[in-house]
Amino acid sequence: MLDVQLTSFLEAGTDEAGRGCLAGPVTAGAVILPLKSNIPLLNDSKKLTEKQRYYLRPIIEKNAIAFGVAFVYQQKIDEINILNASIRAMHLALRKLKINPQFIVADGNHFSPFKKIPYECIIKGDNKYQNIAAASILAKTYRDDYMKKIGIDFPEYKWNNNKGYPTLDHRAAIEEFGVTEHHRKSFQLLQKSD
Repeated sequence: MLDVQLTSFLEAGTDEAGRGCLAGPVTAGAVILPLKSNIPLLNDSKKLTEKQRYYLRPIIEKNAIAFGVAFVYQQKIDEINILNASIRAMHLALRKLKINPQFIVADGNHFSPFKKIPYECIIKGDNKYQNIAAASILAKTYRDDYMKKIGIDFPEYKWNNNKGYPTLDHRAAIEEFGVTEHHRKSFQLLQKSD
């Protein structure tokens, strides 16, 4: 069972999805859950099936005191790098919360101050705290929705399956068809040959 949260304040958890992708945005979620929240199945999005993530999304949104989701697209990723883009996405998701949290827990080991609100970075936080796990599920499902949508116009890249991650079929499509406007030009899109 994941802990509800780190403090007794209004605490927002935030996490991102899509950091390692070759195409599409990095997406962040931010969630404030009630102090006595108990959502069965809630866990790190990577430990859940796609079906479980989509089952949980409306439950999280219904139970949350507040939630937000935000995208930072490939042009900005190429401009400011993926780490800064990930933090920017988290800030944008936090900005969408209808109330300001009193404390922020961010998944991972990098974050930047947001509105002078105290924060803590939690390595593997999506395995430890419900609010970070909830944020990870929102980030992942909304990003997956976006990749499936843009994938309709670019079926050869199979984004409906790989969601822009560097799979063999995705790299093979880049090699055969080149890059699209959705690819991150600052990333190594093809494997280096020996």
